Amino acid sequence: MSDPLYRTARLRPNKGKAYLGGHPWVYKDELVLDRRTGSIEPGMPVILEDAKRIPVGIVALNPGSGIAARDLDRDPAAIIDAAWIKARILRALTLRERIFAAPYYRLVHAEGDGLPGLVIDRMGDLLVIQPNTAWAEAALADILAALHDLLSPATIVVNRDSRGRVQEGLPSGREVMTGSLDGPIMIKSPSGLLYADIEEGQKTGVYFDQFPNHAFVASLAKDKRVLDVFSHTGGFALAALGQGAAEAIAVDGSAKALEMAEKGAAEAGVSDRLTTRQGDAFDTMRALTGEGQVFDIVICDPPAFAPRKETLEAGLRAYERVTRLALPLVAEGGVLTICSCSHAITPDALMGSAMRMFHRAHRRGRLIHSGRAGADHPVHPALAESGYLKVLVFAMD
Repeated sequence: MSDPLYRTARLRPNKGKAYLGGHPWVYKDELVLDRRTGSIEPGMPVILEDAKRIPVGIVALNPGSGIAARDLDRDPAAIIDAAWIKARILRALTLRERIFAAPYYRLVHAEGDGLPGLVIDRMGDLLVIQPNTAWAEAALADILAALHDLLSPATIVVNRDSRGRVQEGLPSGREVMTGSLDGPIMIKSPSGLLYADIEEGQKTGVYFDQFPNHAFVASLAKDKRVLDVFSHTGGFALAALGQGAAEAIAVDGSAKALEMAEKGAAEAGVSDRLTTRQGDAFDTMRALTGEGQVFDIVICDPPAFAPRKETLEAGLRAYERVTRLALPLVAEGGVLTICSCSHAITPDALMGSAMRMFHRAHRRGRLIHSGRAGADHPVHPALAESGYLKVLVFAMD
């Protein structure tokens, strides 16, 4: 990663306007891709030239990916070496340390921190790295060295199981690079304790992006009955119980995730108020309605139903189905929270899907909170995908 004598890639005529305007990606059909560029190892930095062969920046090139070039530095003279990587990670760390009192947060948020495809979550002395692009994979040794120098973590785990790696043509798997793991670990969130399964859990094992939204919903929960659907390890449910909820039911398809929720409840001393139900979320919502159950607060935080534009219509139908099945479970005067982590779903589209179901159910919802990921998930101003999380909280009549 330290050779300053970079090869070049060139934009096609009248292409790359988004990149030239600040967007961090260049798509495959915007580049001149020939035998010369095809021989460049995926993830290697190259100087990007415009159609007139004027250098406009340094990008990580992966000719085999739909996103063929990812912005590294707008200075064509920059050297993308170990020092450059360490400086970028230090900048990300400095921002987090200004915001958070405890070392539990997303340390690096990919393009939002100027490190394309690289995700690092910090959980005390444990770091979980997701090198989701060919560049991040190729730079892994320098990334690890920087983390050792800056933080001296006891344990570093590399998680290569993301969807993005498949699109980049990269293999999957998880690997403990430093230290060791001995079962689930405890996470100190602002709303209470959570447990994370680093070895087999989803993503890095914990969803730091939802922590601010856990706190808002929990602030409404004192003496209330709460239903947390697609609960994963019970983030919303446990936060609500920590703020005095009378009861919470966590629903998820994963027995292991619900085991983590129960473990967190035991640690917090609220096990007597948490019930878990394993099963398909849609089937379980129907079953709860059939049982005549209603709740003061219902949260639905499903997986990404529309990760790409091609799946937008099917994704919107899925979010409509979630809302339709959740509405009978929300008491009059209760609160419904609908979340989407789908890149392709805009806030307006999510709102529209909810409003259609409200109309169909003859219910009126008033938006009382519109949430996003926390400050440890900075949004690249030109990349909507980096602000993927949408959270809508409605007071239901």
